[in-house]
Amino acid sequence: MSNLPNKWLVVLSVLFGTFTVILNNSMLNPVLPEFMHIFDSDAVGVSWILTIFMIAMGMTMPLTGYLGDRFGKKTIYIVGVLLFTFASILGAMSQTLSMIIIARAIQGIAGGLMMPNAMALIFNAFPKNERGFAVGTYGISVMIAPAIGPTVGGVIAESFNWIFLFLVNLPFALLSLFFSIKYLKPTPSNPSIRFDYIGFIMVTLGVGSVLYVLGQGRELETLVSLNNALLLVVGIILIIVFIKYELRKDQPLLDLRVFKIKTYRYSIIVTSAASIGLFSGLFLIPYMIQEAYELGMVATGLIFLPSALMSGLFMNVGGKLLDKKGPKVVIPTGLAILSGASLTFGFIELTTAFWVIVVIYIVHGAGLGFGNMPATTAGMNKIPEHLVAQGSAMNNLIRQFASSLGIVFFSVYYELRRGHMILLDEYTVQEATLQAINEAFIIAAVIIALAIPAALKMKGVEDEEE
Repeated sequence: MSNLPNKWLVVLSVLFGTFTVILNNSMLNPVLPEFMHIFDSDAVGVSWILTIFMIAMGMTMPLTGYLGDRFGKKTIYIVGVLLFTFASILGAMSQTLSMIIIARAIQGIAGGLMMPNAMALIFNAFPKNERGFAVGTYGISVMIAPAIGPTVGGVIAESFNWIFLFLVNLPFALLSLFFSIKYLKPTPSNPSIRFDYIGFIMVTLGVGSVLYVLGQGRELETLVSLNNALLLVVGIILIIVFIKYELRKDQPLLDLRVFKIKTYRYSIIVTSAASIGLFSGLFLIPYMIQEAYELGMVATGLIFLPSALMSGLFMNVGGKLLDKKGPKVVIPTGLAILSGASLTFGFIELTTAFWVIVVIYIVHGAGLGFGNMPATTAGMNKIPEHLVAQGSAMNNLIRQFASSLGIVFFSVYYELRRGHMILLDEYTVQEATLQAINEAFIIAAVIIALAIPAALKMKGVEDEEE
C-alpha cells in the first residue's frame, strides 16, 4: 500500500465502505420471503427491511453538507462507517423482525452519512482534471454491488444461516474504517455554522413522506390509496416550501444556489435518466429471465455480472476521456448506447437465444459506465469547492428519488400491462410477461434519449461557465 499515492488510498478507503452499503441493500431483496418464514410475518412486514433503509438514508442525506462543514467530512464519514458496523452486528444479533428493521434504519442513516461524503472526500483529494478517472474507479463499487448483491444474498440464504447476511458486511466495513482513519485527510470544521432547525424539519418530513410512499407503492392499489395519496401531496408541498424557505436563508441547510450552475443542473438530469436506465434493468431483467424464460437465479446472475464488469471498465475509460476530452465526448455517447440497448430489449422474443440477452445487457452496462459517473463528475467539477459536499448530497438524494420513482413506475406498469394482456386471453402467461417487459424497456429508452440534449450542453473543466 505504501507504493500507492495517498489520493488513491482515499479512493480505496471510501470504496470499501460504499460497496458494503450498496451490496447489503441489494442482497437482502431476494431473501425477503425467507424472513417471512423465519419471523412468521407477512409481505408488508418484511418489506420494511428495504423501505426503512431507503427512508432513513434519504432523510439523512440533506444533513451531510451541514455536518461535513460543521465537524469535518472525514469525521462524519468515519461516524457513518462505525454506525453501519454497529447496525450490522445488531442485525445479526436480532431475535425479532422489529429489531432487524431498527438495525436497517441505523444502516440507512449510516449510508446517508457515507455516500455523499465519499464523493466529497475524493473531490478534495484530486485536482479537477483527474477526478473523472478517480470517480470512475470509485464508481465500480456502485455498479458491481447491486449487480452481484441478489446472487450473493441468494447463495448465503440457501447455504448458511440468515445472520451471515449481516455479518458479511463486517470485513468490508472494518477495512474501510482502518483505511479511513489512516489515510483520509482531515477537512476543516466550522463551529460557527448555525443549524437550520426549521429547514431540517421540513425537508426531513417532506423527503421521508415521499420516499415512504414510493417504497410502499409497488402496486397501483397501494399507490392510490387515500393515506398514501395524502402523504405524497403533503411531502411534495413540504419540499416546495422548504425550497422557497432555503433560498431566503443566509446559512441554509442545503445551498440550492448550486442549481444556478448550468452544467450541474444538466448533470442532475443526466444522472436521473441513467438511474432510471440502471434500475429498469435491475427490476425487469429478473422477471424476464425467471418468469418469461423460466430460468433460475443462477442464469439471472450470469446476466448481471458481466454487465456490471463492463460498466466498471467503461466507467474507468469514460473517466479518463472526461479528464482529457470533456463531457460532450463521453456522456452523450453513453446515453445513446444505454438508450439503444434498452430499445433493443423492447424487441426480444421468447425464441431469442440466452447469449443474445447477455450481450445486449453487456452493451447496456457499457452505456451506463460512460453516462452515469462521468456526468456526476462533470457537474460536481463546476461547483465551488466549499459546496462540494452540498452538491454531492443533493446529487445522491435526487438520484434516489429518480431510481425509486423508476422502480415504482416500472413495477406498476409491468403488473397492469401483464394482467391486462392475460385477461385478453390472446397471450400465454410467458408471452404476456415478455410483452410487458418489452414495452417497459422501450419507455426507458425514450426517457434516457430525452436526456441527451442536456448532456450535449454540459461544459468541461476548461470551459467557461456563466
